[in-house]
Amino acid sequence: MRHIPPRAKPAELQMTPMIDVIFLLLVFFVCTANFMPAEKILPMDTTLPGSTVAEMVLPDWTNLDVVEIQIFFDRKPHWQIEGNRCFTLSSVQHLLQSIQSVKPDIPVIIAPAGTVPMENVIDVYDLCRRVGLSRIQFAAE
Repeated sequence: MRHIPPRAKPAELQMTPMIDVIFLLLVFFVCTANFMPAEKILPMDTTLPGSTVAEMVLPDWTNLDVVEIQIFFDRKPHWQIEGNRCFTLSSVQHLLQSIQSVKPDIPVIIAPAGTVPMENVIDVYDLCRRVGLSRIQFAAE
């Protein structure tokens, strides 16, 4: 009598645990994804070569007691400093440097509108510190 070994069962591939793991990874990546384009995150000075800020007429800053910088956001930020509208950070810097050269210890109030991203507020704060204005406050609504 010949002994016939029992046949090995074919290995079954369990798909349910693998599908569960894939689903959990998918949920994790969707929840942690940042859908904001990188162009809106990184600050960038978009002043073209050859463009100047000299078109702005600088007022007399000697009678000024406080500087109010208003920040607005409508697809991109723009600023208003004592009635002067600025569309680039370099023009804001130019105005702040002219104010600092006349009154280096003048208080600055940063007043962002409700829709302004915090990064634009921080950019103005950093710009004030860079030009030498240190008495910076934030307006409350």
